[in-house]
Amino acid sequence: MNSELTRCVWALQHPLETLYHDREWGVPQHDDTKLFELLILEGAQAGLSWLTVLKKRGNYRKAFQNFNPAKVARFTPKKIAGFMENPGLIRNRRKLESAVANARAFLKIQEEHDSFDKFIWQFVDGKPVQNAWSKIEQVPAQTAQSQAMSKELKKLGFIFVGPTICYAFMQATGMVNDHLTTCFRYERLRLKH
Repeated sequence: MNSELTRCVWALQHPLETLYHDREWGVPQHDDTKLFELLILEGAQAGLSWLTVLKKRGNYRKAFQNFNPAKVARFTPKKIAGFMENPGLIRNRRKLESAVANARAFLKIQEEHDSFDKFIWQFVDGKPVQNAWSKIEQVPAQTAQSQAMSKELKKLGFIFVGPTICYAFMQATGMVNDHLTTCFRYERLRLKH
């Protein structure tokens, strides 16, 4: 990784954060499995640092069968109890159980809308919102769109999808470009759309 490049300040503390920032964060994502993974991981992160989640991401992929929603939807209470013994995961029963509920709700959306992608991108009219923040303090924790998304997802049976989690999901999946204008990724992502 090029250390000469200017990055968002949050991505400078750990190599995992830098790699995630440079390759994934803010890149428009339309693959349903990837969208499901990020939705689950953002919920798991609630109250914790994103670095904690990044460090456990490989363990989540293994335990959650590469975030296959059909398989996660069939997880039993016994399976969740096993996860509670796994130090490679965030051992919060409510968060683990929410992944199963969310997988079931996710499958229903896929059924009704052909894809989760089609459904979720409607909250930004199908194209990334191009913000232009120069300071980290300007970046909001939630927006009207993330509030609407949260309300709708909760209505459909999702858990751990408050407006702040939804906004973090929108940032992660490129529904919004919240790289700072000084960051080398800002223009690259802005020009793609």
